[in-house]
Amino acid sequence: MNKYEHNAPMLPSFFVIGPPRTGTSWLHEVLKQHTSLPHHIKETRFFDEHFHRGLDWYLRYFSRNGQRQRGEVAPTYFASSEARERIARTISEAKVVCIFRHPVERAKSLYLVESGKYATHLKAWRKAVGMSRILVTFYERLRDDPQQYVDELADFIGLSRFKLTAEQIRFVHGSEALTQPRHYASTRIAVALANRLKSRHLDRMVMALRTSRLGKLFLSGGRPFMRVSPEASNVALQIFRREVEELEQMLNVDLSDWKSVGSEDAELPIEELAPSETSTATIHNLRKAEIPDQAA
Repeated sequence: MNKYEHNAPMLPSFFVIGPPRTGTSWLHEVLKQHTSLPHHIKETRFFDEHFHRGLDWYLRYFSRNGQRQRGEVAPTYFASSEARERIARTISEAKVVCIFRHPVERAKSLYLVESGKYATHLKAWRKAVGMSRILVTFYERLRDDPQQYVDELADFIGLSRFKLTAEQIRFVHGSEALTQPRHYASTRIAVALANRLKSRHLDRMVMALRTSRLGKLFLSGGRPFMRVSPEASNVALQIFRREVEELEQMLNVDLSDWKSVGSEDAELPIEELAPSETSTATIHNLRKAEIPDQAA
């Protein structure tokens, strides 16, 4: 008998695992109206960072109202082997939803290579939890037909279908442009402090600090991220090509559009570099992170 089974009724029955930048923030806002998601916080990071704190710590994030289905929108779990193994071991019947998007166009950080290895991580999730418990979806469907998208998601996780409001549909396309932190050092300190407070369930204090004048001074955005050159985008495409082609075979879908970059180049945060250095540094970092050849 699984030692976690006695907690099964209180644990989430579904996870939306992203990866990041695939519409998970919008989905969180939509799903929290119809399910029980962790309160006062978007991501608990329990299964990848805070598992040692125990299930009692995790369950305190959920309402005691047992009428709604529990779940978590957790995009950091997708590329985390720890989260994958712990979820499989702890909640044997949980449903898992992935959202895939053009791997270059969704890239917003120099960690893009790991979270863009869709085929690699999907295979690992399938092995851990089983194919029947994973729903693979695409950001383009969420963007182009959000009602059909949430209908499919609701059917998969066992939730009654619901109708999106006009405002929710409008905000699918209303993602805010990302900017670099105004002060990198103070932002790192603030993030570390926020994580420490969250680990003690002081999430309301974090929110109060974030919306205070001091918080806005240090955490508000600075310069927009620099656009990556076509050369850097092409390097990224070559890095992801094998993953995209394998994903096509796994899902029996045509992902030809993912083998080129559209008119909007990806944006990557390049810390404190002069404009003339940006393209060279980006290409260097991409090539350093290139996916190694798989053993035959």
